[in-house]
Amino acid sequence: MYSKEQTKKLQSETTALIKKKEIGAKEIESLRDVLRFHEHRYYILNDPLISDFEYDQLYKALEKLEAENPKLVTPDSPTQRVAKGLTKDFPTVPHLVPMLSLSNSYNTEDLLDFDRKARELTDETKIEYCVEPKFDGASISLIYENDLLVRGATRGDGVEGDEITTNIKQIKSIPLSAKFSEYGLETVEIRGEVLINKNNFKKYNEQLMEQGLPPLANPRNAAAGTLRIKDPKEVGKRSLEAFVYNISYFTTLRGKKVSSGLDTHSGSLEILWELGFRSPQQDKKVLEGIDAVIKHCNEYELMRDDLPYEIDGMVIKVNDVELQDKLGMTSHHPRWAIACKFKARQATSKLLGVEFQVGRTGAVTPVAKLEPVGIGGVTVSSISIHNEDYIREKDLRIGDQVLIERAGDVIPQIVKSLAEVRNGKQKKIVFPDQCPVCKSKLFKEEGEAVWRCVNIECPAQVVERIIHFTSKDAMDIRGFGDANVRKFFDLGLLTDIPGIYELDYEKIGELEGFGERSIGNLQSAINNSKNQPLNRLIYALGIRFVGETTAKTLARSVKHLLDFQNYSLEDLQNLEDIGPKVGGSIYHFFRNKDNIRMIQQLEKLGLKLKNDKKEHATGGNLAGQSFLFTGTLPTLKRSEAEGMVEANGGQILSGVSSKLNYLVVGEDAGSKLEKAKKINSIKIISEAEFLKMIPNT
Repeated sequence: MYSKEQTKKLQSETTALIKKKEIGAKEIESLRDVLRFHEHRYYILNDPLISDFEYDQLYKALEKLEAENPKLVTPDSPTQRVAKGLTKDFPTVPHLVPMLSLSNSYNTEDLLDFDRKARELTDETKIEYCVEPKFDGASISLIYENDLLVRGATRGDGVEGDEITTNIKQIKSIPLSAKFSEYGLETVEIRGEVLINKNNFKKYNEQLMEQGLPPLANPRNAAAGTLRIKDPKEVGKRSLEAFVYNISYFTTLRGKKVSSGLDTHSGSLEILWELGFRSPQQDKKVLEGIDAVIKHCNEYELMRDDLPYEIDGMVIKVNDVELQDKLGMTSHHPRWAIACKFKARQATSKLLGVEFQVGRTGAVTPVAKLEPVGIGGVTVSSISIHNEDYIREKDLRIGDQVLIERAGDVIPQIVKSLAEVRNGKQKKIVFPDQCPVCKSKLFKEEGEAVWRCVNIECPAQVVERIIHFTSKDAMDIRGFGDANVRKFFDLGLLTDIPGIYELDYEKIGELEGFGERSIGNLQSAINNSKNQPLNRLIYALGIRFVGETTAKTLARSVKHLLDFQNYSLEDLQNLEDIGPKVGGSIYHFFRNKDNIRMIQQLEKLGLKLKNDKKEHATGGNLAGQSFLFTGTLPTLKRSEAEGMVEANGGQILSGVSSKLNYLVVGEDAGSKLEKAKKINSIKIISEAEFLKMIPNT
């Protein structure tokens, strides 16, 4: 256990070592101490103080120093063993074969060196490799005896792990039994990774935020944390999935011949796939020579953000098991495998200050200003820290060192502050009680975590409402981006939404960057937006809780937009898929005199407020039927499929309820599918079945 003083000292040494361009032999003991400390934080406390990339760089520096100075190697060096120690929440069990780490590569030179050593040790001129994604989740070990799953465990320290069999059985992608006996096997140990699909992770975070709770930083932490939940039923609700990627150990059945597929790593993946496991079978690539491997890794990194799961690199394995045995392993990693890591998505930085920004609904959002740091190929200097409760939960302070992460297209998040290394100069973040723009008193609704400025004339809100109104999914006024809205507003050329249609183009022409052609394009885009259908206008008005689907429901329900002035709260809740919260927001919007005045002004300026029945087919094959889509469809984009429904008289709902007729399910369907299964009246169909309902497809 490390004291506060030791923690501060070692973290300070860590920062100094990370910043050094070259670490010398005289610092080797300090480097070992730092690595042992961070192993304790990671494996014991599950509370790392540096990113994986920063740890890997320090580890590689120690490896290099010890290779250059073999006499300086000590038996307790982090390079000589897997990090020790486990939490005691679950029983500890030994792995049949140690779960070693992989040697990591961040550049082409490392891969070429790995290949050179492999060829030298095996006397091969060219080696066949199996390359597969390196899933970024929680490592597990599974044991099957006589075709039955008998144990599941975490990686732990690599020699022993936490026994979590009951929780493992909640993961539906892990078979409770598998016919290993058909391949001549009796006892089998398998390695795998537990993950949360990106979509399911996003939905889970949305649920947390709806409850006023801070979102989780990344799918990996969510998966690892879920495996340690003591209530198996709760584990089952988290939509965990598992990929298995290696048969690490097996014994054979007496009198049975072992399958020849086990002679290669790719063959073992095929066997696991055939037995019903999710293995990288469909994503693996068997390649001759390291040059082909490097090319494939570079190409795969470009696909990273389009994958349904988080990956942080590729794993390269010598495919021939006989050659693997010949190469052997060190105490830390196998010599026949290496991880080609992608660009880092975690880093540490300093929290320099906090700015408070006001959105179109008046929500005041604190934004952390950081020392610029590169993560995943981009430089991050600003991160939303959500609300006052989030700041307290994370215990963030100005001057803190913070661990930040950026994964895929997920907005960067602060994982945590490094409170252990504070020096007393850090300052608490004080949330304002007045709007930072108009100085109106802030208000927080009961049950919400967000403070709001309730002054509808607040300049910050006005600008954000105009930006939303002109956006692609709303009125789609091209050439009228955020920057132009802000510029026109600051110059007094635009003061409200109706002002978009009353711009002084002569004055705009006097501005730098606005020539005759650009002004003509802008004017044309603004005039064309007057013909947008009613549902787009409703969405563009920015009514709180009203998304694109609800806007379509509202547009179908009236002959004229201002008819909603006469709708009671009960009338609104009788509409398809509108509950008390959404109905209340719509009701109050159309009781506000300023909103009514704005809508009347827009009609005078030529915008369409009447429901054009031609836009909403009342006949057709799908008349009177409601649809919802979930998961990734094989051939159609979600917007295309929804357009087909509406063109044929059907309706799109925003959620699963007894009012839903059809749920169309694609790949990686999440909670909507599980909820729909519990309602007998809902028909669950595939894209192919859906297309059969559409004429001429």
